[in-house]
Amino acid sequence: MTEWKEFSVAVNNEAKEAVSSILMELGSSGVSISDRHDFLQLPEYCEDTLWDLDEKDFPEDGVIIKGYFTEYDELDRIEKDLTHQIKELNNYGIAIDHLSITINDVKVEEWSSAWKKHYHPVNVTRFLTIVPQWETYEKSFSDERVAYLDPGLAFGTGTHPTTQLCLQALETCVFPEAKLFDVGTGSGILSIAAHLFGAKEVHAYDLDEVAVKSARDNIKLNKLEEIIQVRANDLLKGINAKADIIAANILTEVILPFIPDAYERLEDNGYFIASGIIMDKKDKVIESLLEHDFEILQINQMKDWVAIISKKIKKEE
Repeated sequence: MTEWKEFSVAVNNEAKEAVSSILMELGSSGVSISDRHDFLQLPEYCEDTLWDLDEKDFPEDGVIIKGYFTEYDELDRIEKDLTHQIKELNNYGIAIDHLSITINDVKVEEWSSAWKKHYHPVNVTRFLTIVPQWETYEKSFSDERVAYLDPGLAFGTGTHPTTQLCLQALETCVFPEAKLFDVGTGSGILSIAAHLFGAKEVHAYDLDEVAVKSARDNIKLNKLEEIIQVRANDLLKGINAKADIIAANILTEVILPFIPDAYERLEDNGYFIASGIIMDKKDKVIESLLEHDFEILQINQMKDWVAIISKKIKKEE
């Protein structure tokens, strides 16, 4: 029976992205983050999300970040390097508070069965339901679309507000024969949903090779590997083709410099769906979109998160 080592890092919230990156750079097969803020932001999390979550699993302070390594990895070196690199973050302006690292044994078969029992279908919109691959599901409506998903270790199930906002926006914007770019695809759920909503050609991009593999696995699970193309790429750099719709569920800090590229890679009157925007940064994104000749069509909010649907306005020559 294969055994895994779970490195569990308790640290302040401000350091979670950096610590997650360190774990991945050290060779973790995936990263999970238990963040009370995310837990509280999930809409009606007790019944209407894929996960049947237990509040006791989420820390009162800070976050718990877990990385996974096999019993064949150099575990002593990994523990030493992990501790050293996290403490070094102080030198880069990232304060480290109440740091603790624990290592636990995890048998992969026991692990899989333990978390799968908490994973259920969720009706994201009237026309879209996300279903775990190991569950049987019968449609409630004849026009209901079903996306099957195995989120694996590192990427989401489609229930986070930013993803739900994107899925709802896709339902509004996608039209038959549309060509779509999914930037920062993660689990691939946006690409899958886009095709189910009618997009004819879908291209999914992510900088993270682990995300690319996750997306490919989920796309294959839905038998769409001949339709949805996935590749590792830094946003849309080096992509010369144009799309009718660009969906980007990424951080505000990445969206802002990406807006000019989105404009260039859209057909005239094409739609740009930007999500992953925290409420207090909404105005900055709107201002930048307007400056780059986008028309704001919708601003949708769920808890503290915002998604903006905008349209490319052709510049007068």
